[in-house]
Amino acid sequence: MAINTENIKSQMRKGFLEYCILLIIDKKPAYASDIIVELKNAELIVVEGTLYPLLTRLKNSGLLDYVWQESTQGPPRKYYTLTSDGKAFLAELDHAWDEIKNVVDIVKK
Repeated sequence: MAINTENIKSQMRKGFLEYCILLIIDKKPAYASDIIVELKNAELIVVEGTLYPLLTRLKNSGLLDYVWQESTQGPPRKYYTLTSDGKAFLAELDHAWDEIKNVVDIVKK
């Protein structure tokens, strides 16, 4: 019986997608399309149908806020920023990531 590596990779991506989104928004206020482009550039493919519900959930959890900015290319755009709770949560995720990476690095040796 073969193990489906694509399924495992998909589960791993889901596990750190929020972390990556928060890292992107922490750098500067981000528009949803900009987040998608950055994730695709990092080879973490995400579609809008996945991103928007996640952004809404993070906003409803008090981790994100947003501001509307006028756009020269159409309607105003919603730019997401981290709240103070979002910054604290991101710091916890940074710590958790460091722990996980350390465990994997030790086991791989």
